[in-house]
Amino acid sequence: MTTAAAHAAEPADTAHTLREVVVTARRPADDIIPAQVLSGDELRRLNSNSVADALRYFSGVQVKDYGGVGGIKTVNIRSMGTNHTGVVYDGVELGNAQNGQIDLGQFSLDNIEAISLYNGQKSEILQPAKDFGSAGSIYMRTRTPQFADGETYHARATMRTGSFDLINPSALVELRLSERTNASLSAEWLNSSGRYKFRYRRVNPAGELAYDTTAVRENGDINATRLEINFNGTLPQGEWHFKAYNYNSERGVPGAIVNNVWRRGERIWDTNSFAQGRYTGYFGRFTTLNSIKYAHYRTHYVNNDDKQVKIDNLYKQKELYFSSSNQYEATAWLRVSAAYDLMWNTLEADVYGFAKPDRISQFLSAAAAVDLGRLKAQASALGTFIHDRLQGQQAPPDKSVFTPAVFASWAPLRSRDFSVRAFYKRSFRMPTFNDLYYADMGNSQLSPERVTQYNLGLVYDHAGSGLITAARVSSDIYYNRVRDKIVAYPKGQQFRWTMLNLGLVDIRGGDATALLTIQPVRGLFVTGRAQYTFQRAIDITNPADNYYRDQIPYIPRHSGSAVLNATWRGWGLNYSWIYVGERYNQQENIRYNYTQPWYTSDLSVSKDLRLGRVGLRALLEVNNLLSQDYDVILNYPMPKRNYRITLSVEI
Repeated sequence: MTTAAAHAAEPADTAHTLREVVVTARRPADDIIPAQVLSGDELRRLNSNSVADALRYFSGVQVKDYGGVGGIKTVNIRSMGTNHTGVVYDGVELGNAQNGQIDLGQFSLDNIEAISLYNGQKSEILQPAKDFGSAGSIYMRTRTPQFADGETYHARATMRTGSFDLINPSALVELRLSERTNASLSAEWLNSSGRYKFRYRRVNPAGELAYDTTAVRENGDINATRLEINFNGTLPQGEWHFKAYNYNSERGVPGAIVNNVWRRGERIWDTNSFAQGRYTGYFGRFTTLNSIKYAHYRTHYVNNDDKQVKIDNLYKQKELYFSSSNQYEATAWLRVSAAYDLMWNTLEADVYGFAKPDRISQFLSAAAAVDLGRLKAQASALGTFIHDRLQGQQAPPDKSVFTPAVFASWAPLRSRDFSVRAFYKRSFRMPTFNDLYYADMGNSQLSPERVTQYNLGLVYDHAGSGLITAARVSSDIYYNRVRDKIVAYPKGQQFRWTMLNLGLVDIRGGDATALLTIQPVRGLFVTGRAQYTFQRAIDITNPADNYYRDQIPYIPRHSGSAVLNATWRGWGLNYSWIYVGERYNQQENIRYNYTQPWYTSDLSVSKDLRLGRVGLRALLEVNNLLSQDYDVILNYPMPKRNYRITLSVEI
């Protein structure tokens, strides 16, 4: 079983002015659905090495981090589960039919221009049909070359080094091929021993100290390369984009620290490649958006632990995806759209008796958007049709699901700085290949996991000049209900696990964010931002269960973050603080399963210089400034204080 499969089996540019880089959302005049955005220099200053690290600063987000530079990192929005989160890379959703988990640690921020988080769905009706299906979505957009008159190329070289024997060079080259065509090549190498000291301290249920020691995290090394090529072009009536991506890594799987076992013999090799193309055509009132993608994922998992059964398995996934979305502007205030997506997935494994499933998924959507000035509304409906085929086994019945959504935004004031927004949405997630077909665990009769979402929010968003250049305050309350939640459940005398539709989860919460940018003196910009999330996510499956109405594992009731940064004459100072409240690591909310709150402070100082056409940047980062001992996931200790130095040259 791969590491990812094992998790499925467990219970349960160069811009230098601050106005271009603040963390904010779209103006209420454009945005109906709650959105959070990180972009530009602000994104680079957040002491974040990967997309998953940056997402910690969004409200309503929980990141599962298994530790270290190469540790697996997945994201969960508003407690609905990782599989309900769509991750879209340059307009096309990333997929993993095997276990539904997208490891965001595999995506570097080096070539990312912006990251957006949407609760519900994106505020556009011209999008692939599949994008209407997620309960929440993360959109990653890579940097698009922009050339001034006379420029034919840009180049940037970056070198990072620091704790854990980190070596992380990267390069970016942008070429102007013609007046209408440009290209970019981004390459990166990441190498680290992953060794760091941690304190291992545990208290027994009686409150007595069981043990307290310091050890070194082992088998957390990583050697990875990323290569990405992009072509962009414009046409008389449209534009097109093409991307080819390859990620290749070998890494150790450090595993949990339990029973005085400090080192594991697990290793994993990943080779993930895909190519995708996107075309947008503008023909008067009619707009068409078409995408195509082919992906091949190869995972080689080895477990050489002497005290466990030796495992050496190879998994291969293939995905072919096509989407056509079309929009028509019927009047100045009404737009309608329709989209059709077709996706084929297959999984092969050198495991005895493996079913070798393949899946054909079809998505058909219709949507409408109304713009009446201060009042804006959108409605959509998605039909999803799933057909699985198995080798040598009877496939489960075909599945078809209908999911509607309605969104609205109203600006009561003429200035439109203040708005009220609300949405209702139903969505579902199809069981993964591991859920359905993995030997001794899968259950081919599983039903899709269904979610109903309600959201009501307020936002004040103002941009101006003078002392206060930007001010934003927003708050949302929400209610989510997850039905037929897929859980792992023990069966038989051998304590093996199987997947069942047993869960019913009731989620109620609230998000609050605030941002203020001031210019106390000319050239000095100071930005402060804070966010807070409250979540009560309880299991209401069966009143007879000991954990009935208990908070579900690893969901804190309280969490938040704060960021303060200042820029002046090329200098940058950034301080960020993240807090995650108390949680429980199992279903029962008892003292034995209690997991302590944790918080971290990060600090960075940067200096930008320009010598003619050459831009220089130096960045010093101190992460976990106070050297806190904490686990995001129980028994997966995180690093104490660590450092990183970044030097970059851009032409």
